[in-house]
Amino acid sequence: MPIPVPGRVAETLRRSTVQVLSDNGSHRGNGSGVVLTEGRVITNAHVVRGASIQVESWEGKSTPAGLLKIDHRRDLALLTVPGLDASAATLGDSGRLKVGTAVIAVGNPLGFSGAVSSGVVHSMGPARPFSSQQWIHADVRLAPGNSGGPLADFQGQIMGINTMVVSGGLALAIPSRAVQLFLSKATANKNLGVVVRPVRLRNRNIGMMILEVQAGASADAASLLPGDILVGANDTRFEYLDDLQAALEGAPDLLRLDFYRAGQEIMRHVTVRL
Repeated sequence: MPIPVPGRVAETLRRSTVQVLSDNGSHRGNGSGVVLTEGRVITNAHVVRGASIQVESWEGKSTPAGLLKIDHRRDLALLTVPGLDASAATLGDSGRLKVGTAVIAVGNPLGFSGAVSSGVVHSMGPARPFSSQQWIHADVRLAPGNSGGPLADFQGQIMGINTMVVSGGLALAIPSRAVQLFLSKATANKNLGVVVRPVRLRNRNIGMMILEVQAGASADAASLLPGDILVGANDTRFEYLDDLQAALEGAPDLLRLDFYRAGQEIMRHVTVRL
């Protein structure tokens, strides 16, 4: 059952929530975003798939936006919107959330601007097996267009960025601690230039099988091939599906990868320049 939301808190959050519209010529999408500082908006990476991005404020003013940085692994994007006239929200500390905490979701589902729903935190933790990424699981009602909008506590502090709905109807939100980490990074994600899929090894560990190698990318320069199975980085074995990207993000310029070549059982090593 929805929990009555304090009117003042709901109104403040609605004024800090914007609509994000993107267009790449063949696909038009819309979602939500949160104003963090004057002219800066945080949203989901999957919301801004187009080259042309517009941000519409609560009052209905539409302003062109630029992409400052993006993290596809965490599904976050930071936009710059010069001239945006909207109230800034305050990021809270998601580490203080507890199961049962009342929360509010604001967004633009199915074209309804500034829609509000409420519920409670259901759990905190990974959304799937073998993943180390933490999520807020909440029983608030989300629909297409809510992605990128705020999940806040009843004091109006942003505890997460709403991202998706999983089976059972629970909403998943990226915790504010992960948002703070994303905002503090100076550069975009490093990339090997490969397409991988997870595989289970004989010793029950996780490996990443390379399906494609982009010509001229870091993996190609290091002579990695389709079929190679990446099993670790810097002498640390992969335990979760997102450990490879985490290793890339934590590396300066060079990364030592451990891998098996297809059909062989001899561990190989290669140093990749990122």
